[in-house]
Amino acid sequence: MTTTTTTPAGAGPVDPIGADLTRTLRTLKLSGLKSTLPERLALARTRKMGHAAFLELLLGDEVTRRDSRSAMLRARAAGLDPTMRLDTWDEPEDLRYDRTLWSDLTSLRFTEAAHGVLVLGPVGVGKTHLACALGHIGIRRRLSVHFSRTDKLFTRLRAARLDNTLDAEMRRLARVDLLILDDFALRALDATETNDFYEIVVERHCKASTIVTSNREPAEWLTMMSDALLAQSAVDRLTSGAHTLIVEGPSYRQRAQPDRRATVDPESEARDAH
Repeated sequence: MTTTTTTPAGAGPVDPIGADLTRTLRTLKLSGLKSTLPERLALARTRKMGHAAFLELLLGDEVTRRDSRSAMLRARAAGLDPTMRLDTWDEPEDLRYDRTLWSDLTSLRFTEAAHGVLVLGPVGVGKTHLACALGHIGIRRRLSVHFSRTDKLFTRLRAARLDNTLDAEMRRLARVDLLILDDFALRALDATETNDFYEIVVERHCKASTIVTSNREPAEWLTMMSDALLAQSAVDRLTSGAHTLIVEGPSYRQRAQPDRRATVDPESEARDAH
Protein backbone atom coordinates (compact mmCIF):
# COMPACT_ATOMS: atom_id res chain seq x y z
CA MET A 1 0.00 0.00 0.00
CA THR A 2 1.37 3.39 -0.98
CA THR A 3 0.89 6.35 1.32
CA THR A 4 0.66 9.78 -0.30
CA THR A 5 1.53 12.87 1.69
CA THR A 6 -0.61 15.85 0.76
CA THR A 7 0.15 19.46 1.44
CA PRO A 8 -2.72 21.50 2.89
CA ALA A 9 -4.15 24.10 0.52
CA GLY A 10 -2.46 27.46 0.90
CA ALA A 11 0.59 25.98 2.62
CA GLY A 12 4.06 26.93 1.40
CA PRO A 13 6.60 24.48 -0.01
CA VAL A 14 7.85 21.79 2.33
CA ASP A 15 11.32 22.50 3.73
CA PRO A 16 13.56 19.65 2.48
CA ILE A 17 15.85 20.12 5.48
CA GLY A 18 14.05 18.99 8.59
CA ALA A 19 15.21 19.35 12.18
CA ASP A 20 16.67 15.82 12.29
CA LEU A 21 18.71 16.35 9.14
CA THR A 22 19.90 19.72 10.41
CA ARG A 23 21.15 18.09 13.62
CA THR A 24 22.89 15.34 11.65
CA LEU A 25 24.63 17.84 9.37
CA ARG A 26 25.75 19.83 12.41
CA THR A 27 27.09 16.69 14.11
CA LEU A 28 29.08 15.78 10.99
CA LYS A 29 30.25 19.40 10.61
CA LEU A 30 28.46 19.63 7.29
CA SER A 31 26.14 22.53 8.09
CA GLY A 32 27.41 24.34 4.99
CA LEU A 33 25.39 21.92 2.86
CA LYS A 34 22.16 23.49 4.10
CA SER A 35 22.56 26.51 1.84
CA THR A 36 22.82 24.48 -1.38
CA LEU A 37 20.87 21.31 -0.55
CA PRO A 38 17.42 22.52 -1.78
CA GLU A 39 18.97 23.60 -5.10
CA ARG A 40 20.87 20.33 -5.43
CA LEU A 41 17.73 18.29 -4.67
CA ALA A 42 15.90 20.13 -7.45
CA LEU A 43 18.81 19.50 -9.83
CA ALA A 44 18.89 15.81 -8.90
CA ARG A 45 15.17 15.46 -9.68
CA THR A 46 15.53 17.30 -12.98
CA ARG A 47 18.48 15.19 -14.12
CA LYS A 48 17.16 11.98 -12.51
CA MET A 49 20.47 11.45 -10.71
CA GLY A 50 21.32 8.20 -9.01
CA HIS A 51 22.21 8.11 -5.32
CA ALA A 52 25.95 7.86 -5.95
CA ALA A 53 25.97 10.78 -8.40
CA PHE A 54 23.92 12.91 -6.00
CA LEU A 55 26.25 12.10 -3.11
CA GLU A 56 29.28 12.94 -5.26
CA LEU A 57 27.69 16.30 -6.13
CA LEU A 58 27.06 17.16 -2.47
CA LEU A 59 30.54 16.14 -1.35
CA GLY A 60 32.07 18.12 -4.23
CA ASP A 61 30.21 21.20 -2.99
CA GLU A 62 31.59 20.65 0.49
CA VAL A 63 35.17 20.22 -0.75
CA THR A 64 34.88 23.47 -2.74
CA ARG A 65 33.39 25.27 0.26
CA ARG A 66 36.15 24.08 2.60
CA ASP A 67 38.89 24.90 0.11
CA SER A 68 37.52 28.43 -0.28
CA ARG A 69 37.33 28.97 3.47
CA SER A 70 40.80 27.53 4.00
CA ALA A 71 42.20 29.80 1.28
CA MET A 72 40.50 32.82 2.83
CA LEU A 73 41.95 32.09 6.28
CA ARG A 74 45.45 31.39 4.93
CA ALA A 75 45.36 34.56 2.80
CA ARG A 76 44.41 36.58 5.88
CA ALA A 77 47.24 35.00 7.87
CA ALA A 78 49.62 35.78 5.00
CA GLY A 79 48.75 39.47 5.20
CA LEU A 80 47.15 39.60 1.74
CA ASP A 81 44.49 42.19 0.95
CA PRO A 82 41.33 40.15 0.22
CA THR A 83 40.23 42.66 -2.44
CA MET A 84 43.47 42.44 -4.45
CA ARG A 85 42.96 39.25 -6.43
CA LEU A 86 43.35 38.34 -10.09
CA ASP A 87 39.57 38.43 -10.66
CA THR A 88 39.33 41.95 -9.18
CA TRP A 89 42.14 43.37 -11.34
CA ASP A 90 40.27 45.96 -13.42
CA GLU A 91 43.06 47.47 -15.44
CA PRO A 92 42.59 50.76 -17.29
CA GLU A 93 43.22 50.85 -21.03
CA ASP A 94 46.11 53.31 -20.68
CA LEU A 95 48.15 51.02 -18.40
CA ARG A 96 51.25 49.63 -20.10
CA TYR A 97 53.04 46.40 -19.14
CA ASP A 98 54.11 43.11 -20.71
CA ARG A 99 50.90 41.08 -20.63
CA THR A 100 52.63 37.96 -21.95
CA LEU A 101 55.06 38.07 -19.03
CA TRP A 102 52.20 38.73 -16.61
CA SER A 103 50.29 35.72 -17.94
CA ASP A 104 53.38 33.57 -17.41
CA LEU A 105 53.84 34.90 -13.88
CA THR A 106 50.27 33.92 -12.96
CA SER A 107 51.22 30.31 -13.72
CA LEU A 108 53.68 30.56 -10.78
CA ARG A 109 56.28 28.62 -12.74
CA PHE A 110 58.85 31.03 -11.33
CA THR A 111 58.30 29.55 -7.87
CA GLU A 112 59.30 26.10 -9.09
CA ALA A 113 62.71 27.48 -10.08
CA ALA A 114 62.94 29.70 -6.97
CA HIS A 115 63.23 32.78 -9.19
CA GLY A 116 62.33 36.26 -8.01
CA VAL A 117 59.91 38.82 -9.44
CA LEU A 118 60.39 42.58 -9.53
CA VAL A 119 57.26 44.69 -10.10
CA LEU A 120 58.47 48.20 -10.86
CA GLY A 121 56.73 51.44 -11.80
CA PRO A 122 55.54 54.83 -10.59
CA VAL A 123 53.12 55.44 -7.74
CA GLY A 124 49.54 54.26 -8.11
CA VAL A 125 49.74 51.97 -11.15
CA GLY A 126 48.67 48.82 -9.30
CA LYS A 127 51.99 47.17 -8.40
CA THR A 128 50.69 46.12 -4.98
CA HIS A 129 47.51 44.68 -6.48
CA LEU A 130 49.48 42.58 -8.97
CA ALA A 131 51.85 41.29 -6.27
CA CYS A 132 48.92 40.46 -3.97
CA ALA A 133 47.14 38.67 -6.82
CA LEU A 134 50.17 36.40 -7.26
CA GLY A 135 50.10 35.78 -3.52
CA HIS A 136 46.44 34.72 -3.67
CA ILE A 137 47.22 32.33 -6.53
CA GLY A 138 50.02 30.91 -4.40
CA ILE A 139 47.60 30.39 -1.51
CA ARG A 140 45.28 28.46 -3.84
CA ARG A 141 48.24 26.32 -4.89
CA ARG A 142 48.91 25.50 -1.23
CA LEU A 143 52.14 27.52 -1.08
CA SER A 144 53.08 29.32 2.11
CA VAL A 145 52.91 33.07 1.46
CA HIS A 146 53.85 36.13 3.47
CA PHE A 147 53.08 39.69 2.37
CA SER A 148 54.42 42.76 4.13
CA ARG A 149 55.11 46.38 3.43
CA THR A 150 58.88 46.50 3.68
CA ASP A 151 59.11 49.29 6.25
CA LYS A 152 56.70 47.44 8.54
CA LEU A 153 58.72 44.24 8.17
CA PHE A 154 61.90 46.06 9.22
CA THR A 155 60.04 47.56 12.20
CA ARG A 156 58.94 44.08 13.24
CA LEU A 157 62.47 42.74 12.94
CA ARG A 158 63.77 45.64 15.02
CA ALA A 159 61.25 44.78 17.73
CA ALA A 160 62.28 41.11 17.51
CA ARG A 161 65.79 42.10 18.50
CA LEU A 162 64.46 43.50 21.75
CA ASP A 163 62.66 40.31 22.81
CA ASN A 164 65.30 37.92 21.43
CA THR A 165 63.03 36.46 18.71
CA LEU A 166 65.00 37.73 15.72
CA ASP A 167 66.45 34.33 14.83
CA ALA A 168 62.98 32.77 14.84
CA GLU A 169 61.61 35.57 12.64
CA MET A 170 64.46 35.19 10.18
CA ARG A 171 63.97 31.42 9.99
CA ARG A 172 60.27 31.92 9.32
CA LEU A 173 60.98 34.40 6.52
CA ALA A 174 63.59 32.07 5.04
CA ARG A 175 61.17 29.11 4.94
CA VAL A 176 58.12 30.77 3.38
CA ASP A 177 57.55 29.64 -0.22
CA LEU A 178 56.62 33.08 -1.54
CA LEU A 179 57.71 36.26 0.24
CA ILE A 180 56.25 39.55 -1.01
CA LEU A 181 58.03 42.78 -0.03
CA ASP A 182 55.89 45.76 -0.96
CA ASP A 183 57.16 49.35 -1.48
CA PHE A 184 60.83 48.48 -1.14
CA ALA A 185 63.32 51.39 -0.92
CA LEU A 186 60.57 53.95 -0.57
CA ARG A 187 62.95 55.62 1.88
CA ALA A 188 66.60 55.12 2.81
CA LEU A 189 67.54 52.02 4.82
CA ASP A 190 69.69 52.44 7.91
CA ALA A 191 72.50 50.04 8.87
CA THR A 192 70.21 47.61 10.72
CA GLU A 193 67.64 47.51 7.91
CA THR A 194 70.34 47.06 5.28
CA ASN A 195 71.77 44.13 7.22
CA ASP A 196 68.32 42.55 7.69
CA PHE A 197 67.58 42.89 3.98
CA TYR A 198 70.89 41.27 3.13
CA GLU A 199 70.24 38.36 5.50
CA ILE A 200 66.75 37.75 4.09
CA VAL A 201 67.96 37.75 0.50
CA VAL A 202 70.97 35.53 1.19
CA GLU A 203 68.91 32.96 3.12
CA ARG A 204 66.29 32.76 0.36
CA HIS A 205 68.59 32.89 -2.67
CA CYS A 206 68.04 29.89 -4.97
CA LYS A 207 65.76 28.32 -2.34
CA ALA A 208 62.48 30.24 -2.50
CA SER A 209 60.84 33.01 -4.52
CA THR A 210 60.65 36.64 -3.48
CA ILE A 211 58.46 39.31 -5.08
CA VAL A 212 59.51 42.93 -4.63
CA THR A 213 57.47 45.97 -5.63
CA SER A 214 59.21 49.32 -5.86
CA ASN A 215 58.94 52.80 -7.33
CA ARG A 216 62.70 52.73 -7.93
CA GLU A 217 64.99 50.80 -10.25
CA PRO A 218 67.43 48.29 -8.65
CA ALA A 219 70.33 50.63 -9.50
CA GLU A 220 68.72 53.23 -7.23
CA TRP A 221 68.35 50.70 -4.41
CA LEU A 222 72.12 50.66 -4.03
CA THR A 223 72.10 54.36 -3.17
CA MET A 224 69.30 53.86 -0.62
CA MET A 225 71.25 51.46 1.65
CA SER A 226 73.87 52.38 4.22
CA ASP A 227 76.42 49.64 3.45
CA ALA A 228 77.48 49.58 -0.21
CA LEU A 229 79.01 46.09 -0.06
CA LEU A 230 75.97 44.47 1.59
CA ALA A 231 73.70 46.36 -0.78
CA GLN A 232 75.58 45.19 -3.87
CA SER A 233 75.65 41.60 -2.68
CA ALA A 234 71.93 41.53 -1.82
CA VAL A 235 70.73 43.30 -4.97
CA ASP A 236 72.91 41.14 -7.21
CA ARG A 237 71.44 37.96 -5.71
CA LEU A 238 67.86 39.28 -5.80
CA THR A 239 67.96 40.48 -9.40
CA SER A 240 69.93 37.60 -10.94
CA GLY A 241 67.42 35.50 -12.84
CA ALA A 242 64.50 37.62 -11.60
CA HIS A 243 61.54 38.38 -13.86
CA THR A 244 61.01 42.14 -14.13
CA LEU A 245 57.51 43.45 -14.80
CA ILE A 246 57.50 47.20 -15.47
CA VAL A 247 54.09 48.85 -15.10
CA GLU A 248 53.61 52.33 -16.55
CA GLY A 249 50.69 54.71 -16.76
CA PRO A 250 48.78 57.34 -14.77
CA SER A 251 47.94 56.76 -11.11
CA TYR A 252 44.66 54.93 -10.62
CA ARG A 253 44.15 56.90 -7.40
CA GLN A 254 44.01 60.11 -9.42
CA ARG A 255 41.61 58.49 -11.88
CA ALA A 256 39.40 57.39 -9.01
CA GLN A 257 38.98 60.91 -7.65
CA PRO A 258 35.42 62.20 -8.08
CA ASP A 259 34.90 64.89 -10.70
CA ARG A 260 33.77 67.87 -8.63
CA ARG A 261 32.56 69.64 -11.74
CA ALA A 262 29.94 66.96 -12.24
CA THR A 263 28.59 67.45 -8.73
CA VAL A 264 28.35 71.25 -8.75
CA ASP A 265 24.80 72.57 -8.62
CA PRO A 266 24.44 75.00 -11.59
CA GLU A 267 21.99 77.20 -9.66
CA SER A 268 24.32 77.36 -6.67
CA GLU A 269 27.22 78.20 -8.97
CA ALA A 270 25.19 81.01 -10.52
CA ARG A 271 24.31 82.41 -7.10
CA ASP A 272 27.96 82.34 -6.06
CA ALA A 273 28.88 84.27 -9.21
CA HIS A 274 26.64 87.10 -8.07
